[in-house]
Amino acid sequence: MKTYISDKFLVKTFLLITCIKILLIPTYHSTDFEVHRNWLAITHNLPVNEWYISEKSQWTLDYPPLFAWFEYSLSKIATLIDFKMLNINNHNYASVQTKLFQRCTVICADLVFAYGIREAAQTFCKSIQNFMVFVLLSLYNIGLLIVDHIHFQYNGFLLGILLISIAKASKISSQNEILQGAFWFAVLLNLKHIYLYIAPAYGTWLLRSYCLKDNQFIYRFIKLGVIVTFVFILSFGPFINHLPQVLSRLFPFKRGIIHAYWAPNAWALCAGADKLLSVIWKKFNWLDNVKIASMSGGLVQEDSFMILPTPTPIFTFVITFLLTIPALWTLFFNTNTYNSPKNFVRCIILCGLTSFMFGWHVHEKAILTAIIPLCILATSNAFDARIFIILSSVGHTSLFPLLYPQELMPLKLILWFMYLIKSIILLKNQFDCIGLYSYEQFYVGFLPVITIYETVIHRIIFSDKLPFLPLALTSIYCGLGISYSYIIYYYEYLFKNSYCNSEINKKKVEQ
Repeated sequence: MKTYISDKFLVKTFLLITCIKILLIPTYHSTDFEVHRNWLAITHNLPVNEWYISEKSQWTLDYPPLFAWFEYSLSKIATLIDFKMLNINNHNYASVQTKLFQRCTVICADLVFAYGIREAAQTFCKSIQNFMVFVLLSLYNIGLLIVDHIHFQYNGFLLGILLISIAKASKISSQNEILQGAFWFAVLLNLKHIYLYIAPAYGTWLLRSYCLKDNQFIYRFIKLGVIVTFVFILSFGPFINHLPQVLSRLFPFKRGIIHAYWAPNAWALCAGADKLLSVIWKKFNWLDNVKIASMSGGLVQEDSFMILPTPTPIFTFVITFLLTIPALWTLFFNTNTYNSPKNFVRCIILCGLTSFMFGWHVHEKAILTAIIPLCILATSNAFDARIFIILSSVGHTSLFPLLYPQELMPLKLILWFMYLIKSIILLKNQFDCIGLYSYEQFYVGFLPVITIYETVIHRIIFSDKLPFLPLALTSIYCGLGISYSYIIYYYEYLFKNSYCNSEINKKKVEQ
């Protein structure tokens, strides 16, 4: 692959998507905008030993220490833009300068995402065509566009580091590259702890492809451990005297199993079934004095199912761990997979999806942890491309309720259709057929109807009644699609492995 041509294409594509992001600066932003403004104020005004203790704001710092230092660094620049944004007591402050500054920090941080794409492409893409498709699928990902540049977060920055770590760790012929991959993943964990869910895939891969080679297990294991330990000491060292408080912020198990609105996972399906059963139970007078709207108020709170058993944090951890083991076992022991970087990526995707499906208090945005790595594989294998079409379509639809203003409905649908059509065209040019079955096509095609109902139709029919119903329907319908993708992708990984040969069904480019 010619580096000059690929870099030129990447730069042009990045500049174009940056122009789109700039146009989105004036749009609606969520409470996460105020959350991050508060974190700027906390890290700027308070001594380090109070960052995770202070409760001067309801938006307390609950990301790992390296992200706190990232906010601290941004606060130093913020003083030059609008000092008032760094006032802890200046709640919901959003001056024009503040909006411009915070939006631009996300745009600039996406340079890391672009670099991560470049690193991953150099490792996995074998042709310029593959590279271009990967760049377009990832840089133009509408999920990231929605979550980061409208809703407001820094997921592109974090996913860029994930791609860097994947690329480095996949270069099994170079010890230094693998260790760099471990280093960058340790950094990622200390920026956002949600990536703990995919840590088992990294641990298994590093153990198999690095530590157990050349009869140097102890030496290499210690070397790997020193690197990871160094990052954690550097991150948590300044907070060692109040580590329990920091951990309580990072792992708030007092929050309910379901987030503010249901992430489309197994628990959303259970919650939907529980609601239906509770209505039936109530109708037959099997339940008395039951608040039917429980666990459907759209709030972050500790709730329980009314009919079905309510899972506990330890139960969700155990089931997530047990369902992850087959993927790890296959990656470690299967001779067709343990030396395959692409199957390392598949294991990461499966670990991410398993935690999304069964984890405690899962955020809907976590689906991007599976979708973005899947962009890598969708360019080289027809089965991965098929799953990508389904999973990205469903996952992006599940994010739309984050943009709740009704006037944003046309924007959401336009972005969705454009990305879906672009993805299908790009991937059909790569393969003879991406193989969506008729029922899969129907399911994906019905997704815009769910969005239109959630945004417009429900209000016409019910006015202000049943306010959580459209969110619940979105989560349940999308939950079915994500569950389907998860099951068939896991089955293929464990039993068929028809995608071990990345050239299956691929078109001959020279024809």
